[in-house]
Amino acid sequence: MTPTPYAPVFLAGKTVLVSGGTSGIGLAIAKGFASAGASVVATGSSAARLDAARAEAGEGLRFAQLDVRDGAAISRFMEAFSTLDVLVNCQGVARPDQEWEEETFLDVIDINLNSAMRLSRVAFPLLKASGGSIVMVASMLSYLADKSVPAYTASKTGIVGLTRALAHQYGPDGVRVNAIAPGYHRTDMTRALWSVPESADRIAKRSALQRWGEAEDLVGPTLFLVSPAAAFVTGVTLPVDGGYHSG
Repeated sequence: MTPTPYAPVFLAGKTVLVSGGTSGIGLAIAKGFASAGASVVATGSSAARLDAARAEAGEGLRFAQLDVRDGAAISRFMEAFSTLDVLVNCQGVARPDQEWEEETFLDVIDINLNSAMRLSRVAFPLLKASGGSIVMVASMLSYLADKSVPAYTASKTGIVGLTRALAHQYGPDGVRVNAIAPGYHRTDMTRALWSVPESADRIAKRSALQRWGEAEDLVGPTLFLVSPAAAFVTGVTLPVDGGYHSG
């Protein structure tokens, strides 16, 4: 496990749930919390990805299967937690060129947006008791558009609004809710773009930093948002895209 460049001692002994934490961005965030001393549970729906993630799991990190479309399953799953300090809603899928079909559109919305509400509602009592916080994962497509993924674009735009609404609903009880908005990061989801030099270069050149992001670039901002340093920060979506969407 790659050591974190930060020293967030506030995470020692804390319990963190990362939904969608078996690959890509979610796995990087789960590893980041674990390397900072937290006890982390990362969930996913793919048995193959769960097995692969377990094979490289380090101390403080364990994995569990969970279908985030199933509200009853989420409630049963959360019963196993006696305490929870951080919830990271990182679950997400994109189905390029298929999301114009109603069934696919609704399924993507359910996984990317509705499930974030389900998990947040069920986790709230534990987070209230611990004075914890929630981090959502939005996207640069919360601000831009991609006609090949209308459901992904709509769901990630919805995450920004849900973040604000939950921040005001849960704020009086001491629970903060924020989001990060990744840009183009090298993950399996974006492989078709970064593996082709022409598209990889075009995207990098639009970024202010002239490069693609790595999944690990999202760890520090996420740790910041749950830290005491962000104690008066809530309802915010923080772009972590190297300046892409402002370019």
